[in-house]
Amino acid sequence: MNQALPPLIRQMLATGFYDHEVTEPVELIQTHISYILLVGPYAYKVKKPMNFGFLDFTTLEQRRHFCEEELRLNRRAAPNLYLKVLPLTQTGEQFHLDGPGQPVEYALKMRRFPQESLLSHLFERGELTEQHFMNLAEVVAKFHAQTQTNDYIRSFGKVEQIRKAFDENYQQSEKYIGGPQTQDQFDQTKAYTDRFFAEQQDLFVQRVQNDRLRECHGDLHLRNICLWQDEILLFDCIEFNEDFRFVDVMFDLAYAVMDCDARQRLDLGNAYLNTYLEQTGDWEGLQVLPIYLNRQAYVRAKVASFLLDDPAIPATVKAEAEQTATAYYRLAWQYTQAKQGRLILMSGLSGSGKSTTARQLARQLGAIHIRSDAVRKHLGGIALTQRGGPELYTPEMTQKTYERLRDLGLLLANQGYTVILDAKYDRQALRQAVLDKVGSLPVTILHCTASRPELERRLHQRQGDIADATADLLGQQQAAAEPFTAAERVWVRSLNTEVPIDYETLAHSL
Repeated sequence: MNQALPPLIRQMLATGFYDHEVTEPVELIQTHISYILLVGPYAYKVKKPMNFGFLDFTTLEQRRHFCEEELRLNRRAAPNLYLKVLPLTQTGEQFHLDGPGQPVEYALKMRRFPQESLLSHLFERGELTEQHFMNLAEVVAKFHAQTQTNDYIRSFGKVEQIRKAFDENYQQSEKYIGGPQTQDQFDQTKAYTDRFFAEQQDLFVQRVQNDRLRECHGDLHLRNICLWQDEILLFDCIEFNEDFRFVDVMFDLAYAVMDCDARQRLDLGNAYLNTYLEQTGDWEGLQVLPIYLNRQAYVRAKVASFLLDDPAIPATVKAEAEQTATAYYRLAWQYTQAKQGRLILMSGLSGSGKSTTARQLARQLGAIHIRSDAVRKHLGGIALTQRGGPELYTPEMTQKTYERLRDLGLLLANQGYTVILDAKYDRQALRQAVLDKVGSLPVTILHCTASRPELERRLHQRQGDIADATADLLGQQQAAAEPFTAAERVWVRSLNTEVPIDYETLAHSL
C-alpha cells in the first residue's frame, strides 16, 4: 500500500470499510484535486485539501460545501449517478463512513458505471462514430437550453472577469517553460489572448446580451461524459469555481472539439460542432470559439504539468504527464494561428444531394456547414423537427433566410473559417448577393445534380431530416431555377450525385 497516501484513503482501500458488499478489490483513481475510490457498485470521491488559486479545498467546511455543490450541479445532467454526500468520522485511529461523532472529512457517493463507457475510452477503442457525436451535441444543446442565467451569472461575461482565468493559467504555468512548454509558445499564446481581449470587447458584450452566458458544465471533455445504458450522461461538472461554471456556452463546447483535435479526429469534432450549432442557431458563437479552444487545450496542459509536482504520483505516470502536457501546450499555440477563410455555396434542387455532400465535405475540410432549412426554422421560431407551415415559405421569409446565410457566411469566412452555405441557390440574384461581397475570399459554387426519377425517389424516402421539401415541389423548383451566367461559371463545379463520390479527393480539388 502506498504510504504516501493519507491514513483515511489507505483505510478506504480496505473492503471492510464499507457497509455494503464489496466483491472486488477497491480501486483508487487520483486526479490533482480528488481521490476516487471504486467500490463494487459505487464510487466515493474525497477532495484533496489543496489550494491551486482557482480552487480552495483547504478547510473541512469548504470540502463539505463543494461536495454538496457537486451533488446539486451534477444532478442536472446525470441524476441517476449522483446519490448523496456522506460524513467520514474518526474514533482513535479508525475512520468510519457515515459513523458517529464529528465529521473529519466528507465523501460524495456516486453510482459506479463501467469505465469502459467513458467517451474517452470508447474513443481510444475506435468505437465512437459521427452519430455518437451528433447525439452528444443534441444532449449538450438541450442541457444548455435548460441551464440557469441571471444578472449575476451574466456579470461573469465581462472581459476583465473572463481573462482572470487566462492570466492565472499563464502565472501558474510559467514555471514549466523549458520543460513541456517552449518560451516561444508561451509568448505567442499569451500575446494572442491579450490581443483578443483588447480588440474584441464588443463581441463579449454581444454574447452577454444574447444570453449565451449560463451556468454551464465547465469541464465538458470526453472523460466527463459517458454512454451508459443507452444514455449519454454529462458528469463531474465544475463545482468549485464560479468563473469556470458561469461561462459562455462555447466554453463548454470547446472541450470535446479540442479533444477530437488532439486525437487527430477532426471529422468527429466537426460533427459535434456543426450539430450543436444547427440545434442552437448560435453560429455567431464561432467568433469566440478559438479563444476557448486555446484555453481548454492550455488548461489540459497545465493540469498535466501539475502532476509533475505531486510526490504521490509514480515516476512512470509523471513521464506520461510530461508528454501529455507538451502535446497540449503545442495544440493551444496552434489555435492562435491565423487561417485563410473561404466560402462554398451549394446549389441544386431538393433531393439533389446538397446536404449529404456538404456534410461530408465539412468533415474533410473542417468546415462550418450552415443549412438553409435550419436557418429558416430558427428565424421562424419553430423546432427543427417541426414541419413548417406556409408562413415559413413566403418570399419575405425566403429573403430573410438567404440574407442570414449570406451574413453568417461572410462573417465567419472573413474570420478564417471555411463555410459551406447549403441552400438551393437556384436564382441568380441570391447567388449574386453573396458574390458581390466576397472580396478576395476564395469561392466555389458546387452544383449538385441528379435525374428527376432519382430526385423523386430520394424525397419519397427522406425520413428524420429537418428539410420540409417533398417530391411534389420539384416541378415548381425546376421551373423557377435560373441557369448560371457566364460570369458565375468561373466559380461553378458540377457534381453528379448519382455516382459514388470520393469526398477526400473532392475536398482536395476544391
